[in-house]
Amino acid sequence: MSANPLGPLARKLMKGVIVVELLGVFGAYALFHKMNNSQEFRNTMNNKFPSVLEVYYQSNEWAGVYGIREQDHEAWSAKRD
Repeated sequence: MSANPLGPLARKLMKGVIVVELLGVFGAYALFHKMNNSQEFRNTMNNKFPSVLEVYYQSNEWAGVYGIREQDHEAWSAKRD
């Protein structure tokens, strides 16, 4: 019987997929952590990537954390005046 030549290739591809997924998870966590701790960073995200900030607000609201969006809008409008 001959050895299966796709075995090592499939294993390498699977390892690569797992590494990419882990990098994505850790990157998403790092982004969430930075947005969670810095109102100024959320303002930057609001200016550059408002859809990402909206996902942040919605995920907090789904988790039962309310008022962050309102606090941000109050602080940002006070800075403009």
